[in-house]
Amino acid sequence: MKSLAISSAFLLGLMATTADAASPYAGQSRAAAVCAQCHGIKTPSADAPFPSLAGRDVAYLKLALSQYRDKTRKSEIMNAIAGSLTDADISNVAAYYAGLH
Repeated sequence: MKSLAISSAFLLGLMATTADAASPYAGQSRAAAVCAQCHGIKTPSADAPFPSLAGRDVAYLKLALSQYRDKTRKSEIMNAIAGSLTDADISNVAAYYAGLH
């Protein structure tokens, strides 16, 4: 009975961790719809002076997007765009761009 309780607790913990994990695939979809117009995927778009996000540190990307969303980091364009992002969107987009090289 004790091993069943331990197994159940382990599985619940595993499920919680999986549910909170970032999805680069969801991030790719969101990045293609929102970020790629200015930042490109691996390189910046031809006409925009915005930096590429490919290969950036995931913690940096999450922090920057959160700050833009919360308007503690100022940019009219980014405040508007990031304002619609959920915590999950931010994690997913950061995981996607951080995984690119």
